[in-house]
Amino acid sequence: MITHTYSIQRLASEETAARIVDFFFSSNSFDDTRYTPGEEEQLKTLPYRALSGEVVFWYATSEEGEIIGASCAAENDQKTGGYSWDYVVVHRQYRGWGIAANLLSHMIEYLRHASARYLITYTCSLPEYQTVRRLFDRNGFQLIGQCPDYYFEGEDRLIYWRKIS
Repeated sequence: MITHTYSIQRLASEETAARIVDFFFSSNSFDDTRYTPGEEEQLKTLPYRALSGEVVFWYATSEEGEIIGASCAAENDQKTGGYSWDYVVVHRQYRGWGIAANLLSHMIEYLRHASARYLITYTCSLPEYQTVRRLFDRNGFQLIGQCPDYYFEGEDRLIYWRKIS
């Protein structure tokens, strides 16, 4: 019997950061693995940037301690209470458990305590990203823009925004 038990924590160690990077580049994470050079660099460094306080990073683990989800946010460069949400990814075998929504819930709680004004995020227009777009829609995000051919030819960047209250 599957119990759907997992835990969500804030990233606090180099060992866990390395495990998250391994998860990012495993066959169980992203559906679209045609990373841009910038994405590849981000995925390799974001967990470590969380250890220095540049970003806030949450991750989910299974009962056995396996990394099964991850997400992060960072305040905007102007330090005006706006935050950017980068990457939410859930292990293929654990999708449908509500892990992405729970990671987002932890993030929103943190942002409220930090007196954040808004959260902005991005995704791709390809069909592979339909699930994350539904997550945004279900959680009060508004589609506020589209940048044609942002990632690669024919792959637009969709920009979503949500007020934090």
